[in-house]
Amino acid sequence: MTPSHVRPLHIAIVAALTLAVLTPVASAQQQPEPKTTDAGMSMHDKRAQRLAQIRGESGAKSNDKNDKKANEEKKPALYPNATRVSPEAQATGKLLKQLQGLQELYGKQDMAGVMAKADEIAAMPTASNYDKSFAYSLAANAAADQDNQAKAADYFRKALDSNGLDNDSHYTTMFNLAVIQYQQDKYQDALATIDRFLAESKSEKPEHFSFRADLLANLGRNDEAAAAYKALIAKNPDDKRVLMNAVAALQAADKFDQANVLLEAAYKRGMLTDGKELRALYVGYMNANRWNDARAVMEAGSSKGILDQNPQLAKDYMVLAQNAYADDKIPLAIEMYTKAGPIADDGEAYLNLAKVLDYSGKKAEAKAAAQKALDKGLKKPEEAKDILTR
Repeated sequence: MTPSHVRPLHIAIVAALTLAVLTPVASAQQQPEPKTTDAGMSMHDKRAQRLAQIRGESGAKSNDKNDKKANEEKKPALYPNATRVSPEAQATGKLLKQLQGLQELYGKQDMAGVMAKADEIAAMPTASNYDKSFAYSLAANAAADQDNQAKAADYFRKALDSNGLDNDSHYTTMFNLAVIQYQQDKYQDALATIDRFLAESKSEKPEHFSFRADLLANLGRNDEAAAAYKALIAKNPDDKRVLMNAVAALQAADKFDQANVLLEAAYKRGMLTDGKELRALYVGYMNANRWNDARAVMEAGSSKGILDQNPQLAKDYMVLAQNAYADDKIPLAIEMYTKAGPIADDGEAYLNLAKVLDYSGKKAEAKAAAQKALDKGLKKPEEAKDILTR
């Protein structure tokens, strides 16, 4: 028996993305400006709040300019360093009710109605750049809600091209476009959009740079992705999602040693609390021929209940056993096969255990293992039967 090759473990690149929905801003002569939806919140979570805002339930109304200025100061700009000069983003008096009606349709989840009315509003001769941008942005979210990514992307582009939103809303819309392009698997387009977003918004938020790294990884630009993730880890050492994506990018770039360094450091800090995360580490050790380290992680994970006692773990124990046997570490090989046998989905681990025991002269134990192998099922039962008849 010789140790089988351990296939490198590649962790999937993941991106957690949500869209943000805007709230119409009235002209100061019509009514006070309502509070806007936070950019990081999903489009579903704020429907009730947005309707309350339209009905005037979000707070006491006031026409005092000082009060309005104080409210603005309480809510800092999302992109204070943006290169774009933020326009006076307000709905025209004649179309304010139309935009509020549009949002009512969205609140009622009449997505087809939202898109139709948004097109109608944008086509009106009196529609301002803001009116168009807002209508298109809400239509984009409606299209995304219906899983019509192509329409969503088109509406988000139109919202941007109309160039009527304030900076916070404008760049939220731009990021939403990148999200939709990502969901369409148009990674190159999404990368171009996020690069524009970062260049213009001057955002320093880790989630935006993480998204860019995700795109690089999905484009197969693994060296660049790995470098981007490592830079993020340096600034955000406790972000496990970034860590695991960095590991995935390094593995995809065949830089297993560097991936192991990140995983090992995270393990020592107690960050690897999931079975898949532990397996990423111990398989990395196996790939680096660090068999003792791999075994220590597996045994610690098993004793703490982090690693499920399942056929996958059995296969991994069998790899350790095969390596131990090849190194003439017979007692260790017996121990690893013994661990693998009960949790394997067939009798192969028990058969290998029987062979090692038979090789060691432990005939009675070998026969017992051979019988267990037959009981669990074998592709070639003849080998186990041969041990039983000796």
